[in-house]
Amino acid sequence: MVSLAFTEEMKGYVTLGEPDFDRGYRAGKDAGTAFMFHLTITTQDIDRFIADSQHTASAEGWIEAELFGGRRSVEEGIFNLFVEEGPGSKRMLYRLQFVDGGGQPRTMTGFKEVLHEHGLDVWSETTTLFTRVLEGHVAPEQDAEASVLASGILHIHPLDFARQLTTFRTDPARRIDAIGRFGALFAGELWSVYGPEGNG
Repeated sequence: MVSLAFTEEMKGYVTLGEPDFDRGYRAGKDAGTAFMFHLTITTQDIDRFIADSQHTASAEGWIEAELFGGRRSVEEGIFNLFVEEGPGSKRMLYRLQFVDGGGQPRTMTGFKEVLHEHGLDVWSETTTLFTRVLEGHVAPEQDAEASVLASGILHIHPLDFARQLTTFRTDPARRIDAIGRFGALFAGELWSVYGPEGNG
C-alpha cells in the first residue's frame, strides 16, 4: 500500500449572513473579512483512491478567519477529487469541521467547479473555491437544511500553487510513481470534461 500527501493553501473573503458566493466575496473583500485554510490532503492508499469514483482523501490542518475566532484546527476534513455532477461537469469538494472561538461547531464546505461549457479555463476553475460556512457539524446529506452563516470565494495564489507542487510526498518515499499516477488521474479527469466528449 502506498500513501500520497500534499499541502494546499487557499485564501479569500467571506461575509456573514450572505448566501451568495460572489456577493459574499466582494463584500468581504471590501470589509476585510478574510478566510483561509492550510491543509494536508492525504490518501492512505493510492490504488483505492484512484479506483474510488468519489476519489476521497482526508484533509488535516487549520482554517483562519477573525469572524470565527482566528486560527482554528480542523477536527475532521474530507476532500473529494473530481466528483461527477452530470455531463461535462465535475466538482472538487471540501468539507472541514471546526469549532469557532465561541465554542460553536461549524462546517466549511466548498467546491471547485469544472465545466465543459466554460471552455478551456483550467487555471480559473481548478483554483477557485466557492465557499460556505454552515452552523453545526454538517454531513453532506444535511447541507440543504443547514443554516448558512457566511459565503464567499477562496483562491489559490500563483506563488502558493508553486509551493504546493513541492509538497507532494509518498510513503514509502521510494514510490514516487504514485505522484505520476495522481497526476495522470488529474489530467485524465480534466480531459473527460474539456475534451471533445466532455459535453456528454
